Amino acid sequence: MNIWPIGLSTGCFYQNNVLDCLKAIRESGFSIVEVCSAPRHLDYHDLGAVGAAAARIDELGMAAFSFHAPFADHIDISALEHDRREIALGEILRAVEAAATLRAQYLVIHPGPEHAMTPPPAERLQRMENTVSVLNQVARRCRELGIGCALENKLPHLLFGHTSDILWILDALEDVDAGACLDTGHANLSGDLFMLVRKLAGHLRMIHVNDNNGNFDDHLPPGDGRINWVELLHDLSVSGFHGPLILEIAGTGDSVTTMSNARRGRSYLREVSRRMALKPR
Repeated sequence: MNIWPIGLSTGCFYQNNVLDCLKAIRESGFSIVEVCSAPRHLDYHDLGAVGAAAARIDELGMAAFSFHAPFADHIDISALEHDRREIALGEILRAVEAAATLRAQYLVIHPGPEHAMTPPPAERLQRMENTVSVLNQVARRCRELGIGCALENKLPHLLFGHTSDILWILDALEDVDAGACLDTGHANLSGDLFMLVRKLAGHLRMIHVNDNNGNFDDHLPPGDGRINWVELLHDLSVSGFHGPLILEIAGTGDSVTTMSNARRGRSYLREVSRRMALKPR
C-alpha cells in the first residue's frame, strides 16, 4: 500500500497574503504546499513578491510542489476571439514564470472557461482546438523552465467538465509529458470519480483532495462528505499513483479552525491508508 505525501493548498487562505499563512501551515506539520494565485494572496505578476514567498517557503523548510494558474471569466483559453486568447495566454505564461520562481514542480491549469455554456457542436470543437493550441504554448514554456504541466478536471456544469473532454485535450497535446491533476470534489459532483482514476491513471501527477455531499463544491476535509475514500485510495494504489495528495479545503476565516480542519483531513487519509495496509491480502 502506498503512503502518499500529503500537502496543503494555500488557497484556504486566499483572502490573505501568502506570507501571513505559511508559518501556521508549517506549524501544523505540512511541508509541501500548492500556492494559490488569488490576487490578494499572491500577485503572480510581481516576481519580487513571488521571490519573497519562495524565500519564506525555503526558510520554513517547505517546498512548493505546485502553483495553481489563475482562473477567471476573463482568462478564457478557448475563446473564439484571437485577442481574448492572447490575453489569457499572457496571464498563464506569467503564472509559469511565477511557478519557476517558486521552484514548483507543476503548474496546475483549468483547461477552459470558468462559466457555463453549451455551444453548438462546431463551436465546441473550435473551442477545444483553441484550448489545445494555447496549452501547447504553455507546455513548451513550462518545459523550457523545467516545470511540469497538469490539467485539472473541472466542475461538470462548465465547458470541458467531463471525463471525455480532458482525455481528448490530453491526447491532442504535443507535449506527451503533460499530465493531470484529479480534483476529487469536482469528479464526485460529475459522478465519474472512479472512472477518472482509471482513465487518467497514466496521466496523474497529483490529486486535489476534498470532499462534498454530492450537491455543491464544498471543499470539505476528506471524511466530512460522502466520497468513499477507502475505494478511492485503493484504486489509486492499484493504478500505481505515486504523487502527492494536496488538501484543497475551504477556509473558515479563522486560521486556527482552518488548520484544525486541514489536520483532521490529513489524519483521516492517513488512517484510511494505514488500515488498508494492515488489511490481510
